[in-house]
Amino acid sequence: MSQDSIVAPESARKLSGRRRREVVAVLLFSGGPIFESSIPLSVFGIDRQDAGVPRYRLLVCGGEEGPLRTTGGLELTTPYGLEAIGRAGTVVVPAWRSITSPPPPEALDALRRAHEEGARIVGLCTGAFVLAAAGLLDGRPATTHWMYAPTLAKRYPSVHVDPRELFVDDGDVLTSAGTAAGIDLCLHIVRTDHGTEAAGALARRLVVPPRRSGGQERYLDRSLPEEIGSDPLAEVVAWALEHLHEQFDVETLAARAYMSRRTFDRRFRSLTGSAPLQWLITQRVLQAQRLLETSDYSVDEVAGRCGFRSPVALRGHFRRQLGSSPAAYRAAYRARRPHGDQLAPTAMEQVVPAQPSPHARRTAAATAPSGSATASSTVPEPVKSYSEAFAAGQGRPSLPGQRSAP
Repeated sequence: MSQDSIVAPESARKLSGRRRREVVAVLLFSGGPIFESSIPLSVFGIDRQDAGVPRYRLLVCGGEEGPLRTTGGLELTTPYGLEAIGRAGTVVVPAWRSITSPPPPEALDALRRAHEEGARIVGLCTGAFVLAAAGLLDGRPATTHWMYAPTLAKRYPSVHVDPRELFVDDGDVLTSAGTAAGIDLCLHIVRTDHGTEAAGALARRLVVPPRRSGGQERYLDRSLPEEIGSDPLAEVVAWALEHLHEQFDVETLAARAYMSRRTFDRRFRSLTGSAPLQWLITQRVLQAQRLLETSDYSVDEVAGRCGFRSPVALRGHFRRQLGSSPAAYRAAYRARRPHGDQLAPTAMEQVVPAQPSPHARRTAAATAPSGSATASSTVPEPVKSYSEAFAAGQGRPSLPGQRSAP
């Protein structure tokens, strides 16, 4: 079935009488980044009917008392408050100021009411934390910026967090990864509402591709923000990535950095926004995904080659992060590949179980032929495979970098 023809049952349910499908409310908070905040304002707030883009009515709402401070010390005032959300058929939360602080209860109540009355709720980047705090992601698949995905999964264990998707459409609740992925999701909403032609016209106006292939894996594979490259921790991180097959813990990493565990945790969080233990688990799960996709090792062998103390530990973390068992993931991945299309051994497999160093990945990307798998990623289409695994398990078709509702 065409992605453009998908209409989820949840999103098709009738809105309450006062809500209108063409009305989009954008909920802003103090401390939110201006880039993410401006994405839905630009997509839904500018009249582009001359270009063939149907018009939405935009309501910019303050989620708390203003003025709202944003990037660079700018202060914003919004024309509407939380009461205006009651008219919207779509409510967008483009960002949240801190992944460690709770959103205002009044804003959470407004989101719950909107959802109960049939509105489509959208969280861009860290906006997913607001949706999760409202309980709207419980039992659902969701994504956020890859760097914050482990924190989202740990804080809200009932949410099926996938750090590799650009966006996830679960019908009446949608989430996206960081910054530019917010544009991808907004275009997807226009495509869902008005078709491919309207979304393509809008993409041309924004000078962006109507659909991006791939997902967050190319950024996930780098493991940490680029700024860490000159930090002393970079050497410890590189060592960890190359020794994931060994059983070591955060204390080992702290010792290699000549720091106490407390100092190491604090320094690691300040650089990445993620706890070192969650980061390490995420890297081991990613390593397991690659081996499941590219090798014939049993699940028990994969667990050992990814540094898990037991297959039980692998299965638990794998299901928590990806919503599937390792065996089901592999079966769905292989079922969707053309018959006889065997993957060539990757550099990781040839030197199993070490992962290529960041330098090796950069060199491979620079020298690989344009359009090859190596040029864009060190693994063969992992995001497609996970989307397909999810689709095979629950009937959701998939696009590269996207998961959509049934």
